[in-house]
Amino acid sequence: MVKSKKRTAELKRDTKESSIFVKLNLDGNGVSKIDTQIGMLTHMLEQISKHGSIDLTVTAKGDIETGPHHLIEDTAIVLGRCLDMSLGERVGITRMSDCKVVLDEALTEVVMDLGGRGYHDISIIPSNQIGEFPTDLARHFFESLSVESKMSLHISVLKGKNEHHIIEATFKAFARALKSAIKIDDSYSVPSTKGVIG
Repeated sequence: MVKSKKRTAELKRDTKESSIFVKLNLDGNGVSKIDTQIGMLTHMLEQISKHGSIDLTVTAKGDIETGPHHLIEDTAIVLGRCLDMSLGERVGITRMSDCKVVLDEALTEVVMDLGGRGYHDISIIPSNQIGEFPTDLARHFFESLSVESKMSLHISVLKGKNEHHIIEATFKAFARALKSAIKIDDSYSVPSTKGVIG
């Protein structure tokens, strides 16, 4: 039986380009308080919280007058580090998971392994603009998040025409896969034959 530990983390990171604060609880109820200056990014982080059943607070301010790249990337970096911190030694987690999500005409698939090594293979994220959010930065968000959280992450857009639908389906699929991967499985302690994660 895996001993119960609080799986929470919070981190503040200040640079000349941005100021990011993230607080999360992996065993939450999907409660979020998000303020990122970028409406679409705020909306997508709310999807991670809601569909991942993760309590998530994010405050992100940055030099968006030069473009949204720094703010989106730095938010992913801090969120990824918080995920890694909250998972600790990753004892007892299910570890591997996948999910397909449909949103109207869009169909996306996310496969992940919380095995302690960052890797990403992300295909067919469209290049367009949704408000202040360049959709190709969704790819960069997940690339940064996977590296910082030490997660192997594969994302495939299987179908879709509407960029908003594709991006939202991707974030929802990520959240659902994460919810399954972080779930505690009492049938084993360390989900690796070598006895450690990483």
